[in-house]
Amino acid sequence: MTVSERIGALQRIMKQKNVDIYIVPTADFHQSEYVGEHFKMRKFLTGFSGSAGTAVFTQDDACLWVDGRYFIQAARQIEGTPVRLMKMGEPHVPTIPQFLEDTLPEGGVIGFDGRCVSLGDGTCYEEIAAKKNGRVSYGEDLADSIWEDRPARSKEPVWELDLAYAGEDRKSKLARIREAMKESGADCHILTTLDDICWTLNIRGNDIEFFPLVLSYAVITMDRMDLYVNGAKFSDALKERLGADGVVFHPYNDIYEDVKRLPGDGTVLIDPVRLNYALCRNIPEEVRRVEARNPEILFKAVKNETEIANIKKAQLKDSIAHVKFMKWVKENYDKEEITEMSASAKLDEFRAQQGGFIRPSFEPIVSYGEHGAIVHYTSSPETDVKLEGGSFLLTDTGAGFCEGSTDITRTYALGRVSDKMKEHFTLVAVSNLSLASAKFLYGATGMTMDMLARKPFWDRDMNFNHGTGHGVGYLLNIHEPPTGFRWQYRAGETQPFEAGMIVTDEPGVYLEGEYGIRLENELLTCKGVQNEYGQFMYYETITYIPMDLDAILPEMMTQEERDLLNAYHSAVYEKLSPHLDEEETEWLRRYTRAV
Repeated sequence: MTVSERIGALQRIMKQKNVDIYIVPTADFHQSEYVGEHFKMRKFLTGFSGSAGTAVFTQDDACLWVDGRYFIQAARQIEGTPVRLMKMGEPHVPTIPQFLEDTLPEGGVIGFDGRCVSLGDGTCYEEIAAKKNGRVSYGEDLADSIWEDRPARSKEPVWELDLAYAGEDRKSKLARIREAMKESGADCHILTTLDDICWTLNIRGNDIEFFPLVLSYAVITMDRMDLYVNGAKFSDALKERLGADGVVFHPYNDIYEDVKRLPGDGTVLIDPVRLNYALCRNIPEEVRRVEARNPEILFKAVKNETEIANIKKAQLKDSIAHVKFMKWVKENYDKEEITEMSASAKLDEFRAQQGGFIRPSFEPIVSYGEHGAIVHYTSSPETDVKLEGGSFLLTDTGAGFCEGSTDITRTYALGRVSDKMKEHFTLVAVSNLSLASAKFLYGATGMTMDMLARKPFWDRDMNFNHGTGHGVGYLLNIHEPPTGFRWQYRAGETQPFEAGMIVTDEPGVYLEGEYGIRLENELLTCKGVQNEYGQFMYYETITYIPMDLDAILPEMMTQEERDLLNAYHSAVYEKLSPHLDEEETEWLRRYTRAV
């Protein structure tokens, strides 16, 4: 079936079921940012494959909301289909709630699969329907019957993260969670977010491509943790160890009936942003609810000493691999046929040589020339192009090592590039270094700090249409809340930086039809001086890869900016040269020279 035929089939079902508007988000039943093949219904219906976006269908219309990362990609992928692109944040583009209010007829019905919609969003839809004397219908996946060859849910085995990598055992983590429950007055805590559950239990799996997560739900009380999961994926030995720590196994879907039996005199802690609407609606009305952010969110964002030491090892491994790759691609792009996809495979080959490499930590973005302007581009056999001189190669990739996950972006000049390209590259480098060098008082948030990255752009009446950085999980989600760099206010994204948080620093320039540039390092948040003014904080850069001097214009930089670049390159050489052979070391010396 074509996209047009799929949408037509869905709209016929909507008419049969008397559903006026049907919403299909990206999420699975656990509000995951990235989902397994079984849950990619939005992609199936619209053809858009990006990791974020929401499709909204009426009985005679189809719309797709995406943010700035996906404007170009979405436009290309839905071309020739009935889907209309809604560019979030752009003038005259309504938000989804505004569209629903304007479009829903009096007495109308808004439909969605309640397992794939958060409580917060579902409640919003419910309120909009009520204004029109209508209702929501959330108990059915209307499009399931259309997807005849829908992939099954993953049955991949679960493995345990050793204490040498986790740095804290399950009992300790559960004790901290239960203390947070007490502080909120709750005696029960429902978890549906996969990274929170995997972090708590020190388990990992393979249920979502690139992300070592396990499809599961959990209910934590003061004396046990009920785990709803496909138990066949666990070895008997791991089940026994989990059982010794108070974990009780149940079939994956049983949670929907079990929460109906929660004691009426109890109090349950739930996160309305992360708990799905259908599950929440099954909690008895008499049960008191405390709505707050999952305590696991902040616990896992602040890395312990063991995790930090391991992550630095992973970063060193990946930095070595990147330097070997950088040398290889710059020396060979014009001597042999190298494409986006073969370059991506070569980078992973260098990673595997470092030992402990599990797999990429997210879908790799390796883009040449004009493809680099597509922020979340993914090369495919249909789009794969040969690398040539005169443009940029952008690689935004990550590795899952036993010691942790990485997320690194570099842009390489292949051959001679124009002065305009060098000016933009230098701008991105200055932005990256300006943010990384920040010293700030405790209490600052990503909204505060993002100005340091944006100022070089805003001074030139320029901008980039994505956040400047995000938290990074430890062999979990590569995008990890609650911290990051973003100049615009978003509810729930005003967490002050804590020592031990790891965040990316990744400004960029994107010219559609020409090229893209992005430079991304990971930063470790550290405590600095404490005095009468308060606790000062700073960032330690833990990614060590040259910023391509072939694309830098030193005369465009202030002396302070050149000093920052030279200091960074000096650290790169010091960290990596002991791990390289003589030829590689000499090459690195040239690409980390002072400017």
